[in-house]
Amino acid sequence: MGDRMMELKSIDTGAAEPVRTKQAELLIAQCLAAAAAGEITAYFDLGVAFSTGSHGVECDLVEAHKWFNLAASKGHEEAAYCRADISDEMTAREIAEAQRQAREWLINERRKAA
Repeated sequence: MGDRMMELKSIDTGAAEPVRTKQAELLIAQCLAAAAAGEITAYFDLGVAFSTGSHGVECDLVEAHKWFNLAASKGHEEAAYCRADISDEMTAREIAEAQRQAREWLINERRKAA
């Protein structure tokens, strides 16, 4: 290389978009499939993913509240605490929307079972 030196330039990560990897997409898809089968742990895991913006999904507190609500309604104690935590960061309208979506999910779940 001789006398040449490489200059490292800083990278602005402030505007970086979350990278959705195949593995993360697969994990979310598996959780959604398990949730469709009624697995309570999948409800909770989806709540965690959406509340933290992990596994390739964007942070969405309405979606997270919906999944925590579903898990809590099936007896998952930690989900009830997580739902309460994120509720502090949500408006009444957002909470109402999350509850509406959870009710809709339960109605569809009952229809499939019948």
